Amino acid sequence: MPTLADVVDLLHAWYPPESADSFDAVGLVAGDPSVEVAKVMFAVDPTVEVAREAVEWGADLLVVHHPLFLTPVSSVAATTPKGRTLHTLTSGGCALLTAHTNADQASSGVSEALALALGLRDLAPILPASEGAATGTGRVGTVEETSLEAFAARVGQSLPATAHGVRVAGAPDRVVRRVAVCGGSGDFLLDELAHGDVDVYVTSDLRHHRAAEFLEHDGPALVDVAHWAAEWTWLPVVEARLRGATGDRVDTRVSTQCTDPWSFRY
Repeated sequence: MPTLADVVDLLHAWYPPESADSFDAVGLVAGDPSVEVAKVMFAVDPTVEVAREAVEWGADLLVVHHPLFLTPVSSVAATTPKGRTLHTLTSGGCALLTAHTNADQASSGVSEALALALGLRDLAPILPASEGAATGTGRVGTVEETSLEAFAARVGQSLPATAHGVRVAGAPDRVVRRVAVCGGSGDFLLDELAHGDVDVYVTSDLRHHRAAEFLEHDGPALVDVAHWAAEWTWLPVVEARLRGATGDRVDTRVSTQCTDPWSFRY
């Protein structure tokens, strides 16, 4: 049976911590590297509810996308939400590892998983990590010619359901062939895509003014999806990768618990 150190080494080989953005907090957050790992659970957010699910299932390791401690804290007491999450995990013998921006740009990473979930082919990074690299920020690819309305319906069917749903900016009958995606908050790529050959851009957390100004340039249509739903598509990918690397020695589970902060809308 692999140790925690063995599993961490695999994940770090696929999603190198040194490739994370400078502001980020990735890697092993809690756990003894020498302990054997029999069960690994994957989730987007390290909420206390997710921590409880991991412990109740008997997980030895919880792998999450979003950091528990993105900014410094002076206490991890169980009197705070983050402290309760950490206390729940450690008292249940479950380690915690984060793969955030290092997983966003990687092959078999977040944006690539989103692109494949939406049926894109011939993938390439929007912004390659280096000239000719297969890794980098976002992904762009092609789909069989369709309408924006039909493509948006495909997006809604391909992602986990949320109260947010799928918001679309553009003419319903617009022809869609070439698609760009970025898992997570992607408005930082709007300037890059404004004058390109992309028909639609799929991402999350688009702000009113940025979206409105983008559309004034007659560039791609916009599809805005829930941040959690877009990034959830990576979990089955990394789960399958770990199962393939460890064989029958490790049991895995993807949490389907929706941790999107919005619970309903009128």
